[in-house]
Amino acid sequence: MLLRRTTTLTNQLLLRCHLTTTTAAATPNPITPVNQDHLLRVCTILFQQQNSPESRLHSKLTSTHFQLTHEFFLRVCNTFPLSWRPVYRFFLFTLKTHPTFTHTSVSLNKMLDIIGKSRNIDLFWNLLEDTARHGLANHRTLLIAYRTLGGARELKKCVELFHLMSSNGYDYNVVTLNKVVEGMCGWKLVEEAKYLVSKLREWVRPDGVTYKHLIIGYCEKGDLIEASRVWNSMADEGFKADVDAVEDMMEIFFKRNEYGEGLKLFQTMRLKRMDELGLSTYRLVIKWLCTKGRMSEAREVFEEMRERGIRIDNLTLGSVVYGLLTKHRVREAYEIVNRIDAPDVSVYHGLIKGLLKLRRAGEATEVFREMIRRGCEPTMHTYVMLLQGHLGRRGRKGSDPLINFDTIFVGGLVKAGRSKEATKYVERVMNRGLEVPRFDYNKFLHYFSNEEGVFMFEEVGKKLREVGLVDLADILERYGQKMATRDRRRNRPRITEDTNCLSEKTEDTNDR
Repeated sequence: MLLRRTTTLTNQLLLRCHLTTTTAAATPNPITPVNQDHLLRVCTILFQQQNSPESRLHSKLTSTHFQLTHEFFLRVCNTFPLSWRPVYRFFLFTLKTHPTFTHTSVSLNKMLDIIGKSRNIDLFWNLLEDTARHGLANHRTLLIAYRTLGGARELKKCVELFHLMSSNGYDYNVVTLNKVVEGMCGWKLVEEAKYLVSKLREWVRPDGVTYKHLIIGYCEKGDLIEASRVWNSMADEGFKADVDAVEDMMEIFFKRNEYGEGLKLFQTMRLKRMDELGLSTYRLVIKWLCTKGRMSEAREVFEEMRERGIRIDNLTLGSVVYGLLTKHRVREAYEIVNRIDAPDVSVYHGLIKGLLKLRRAGEATEVFREMIRRGCEPTMHTYVMLLQGHLGRRGRKGSDPLINFDTIFVGGLVKAGRSKEATKYVERVMNRGLEVPRFDYNKFLHYFSNEEGVFMFEEVGKKLREVGLVDLADILERYGQKMATRDRRRNRPRITEDTNCLSEKTEDTNDR
């Protein structure tokens, strides 16, 4: 049962009195060690007695004789990240029994964040008002408030909050509005942000940065229609679109396979704002042109970059390498890689992905070995790509349970305490005549990312070598070494098999 409204108002009076007497003298509290036994005892009491009368709860807490510090209060808050009642009642206890203890913006923001996540909007709003009126609100408070109120669709309170802060001495202008809009769009609250901008237009006029955040927010949401409307409104008011906004619009066109519209936008930028085009814009266009195999157009853009003196990075070169491989121009792809002084993971990923698309899993594994020899550490995406290339998207099904990936995956789910997911997966496998599940290599690798997984990958590697799957054994054993403890990772041996370097393999690739 929620706290009664009368009790809340009475407690708010106590809060106001306390903050009034301590605001002037408020100073940051030093970090002091927290007694873990006292913390456990206090949190236990708060959990067990959270619905008890105030006198009983206060009596229990007082009998523990703990030392109340700023750090102690924050640790209590961290113990109940989504439960407002224990934290709020402990807050009231500190006001009543520790009059010399001073709450700061940090502690109040922490409590507001917890109450906001609990969706107790009435209590959240009352505390927010008190915090603002006593000068303890800051930029962090504002972001917490808009994330909470916007997420709860309290749109009128969002507008009212801006006026509340302004009426209590906070100089909020278009810069602050832009920070709020950027935060709300980052939390997928772009509709609420647009509403706030429209309602505050009379007091704070939006600028080009405001529109940029809204356009990016709608693009990330995938709403091209609303993004275009905001774009048109921005143009009507005489603002030029920021390059970041242009890139987001182009990317959403590309993702929706509307390449014509995306390239039109790029062409417009080339004609009217060529000086503003930089590496990120060219990289985006080249990436999507190479993905679609339009290598002649990608080459034109690439040459334009070089003529303008823009340094070409490895991400762009990785996209070019992949595009060439999709067109079976293997020799050219290898030549580009061999000319790079310090290839990174993006270059190797482009090469591996392209070779796997050509169904050259063995050659992709050679690239994997080469990147390790050059000191480029593979990522999870590297292992997932290679496993899919060797085993297909549905995994390997064999009679030996040690190399049967269904058995390994289910065992990993059980060891990770995911018995329910394991049961669901087994049910889907049993109904394979109706539905063939796609094997989840990400989960497979994640559930065995521990010391048990190290032993399992070693055993599976031995079995794979016995049946002649040397490439697959190397991949899994390497992943097992990566997931070992720090000392084992430091002392792990390098792959020493006699394999040809990339430059040596260039001569043979076109003969296959």
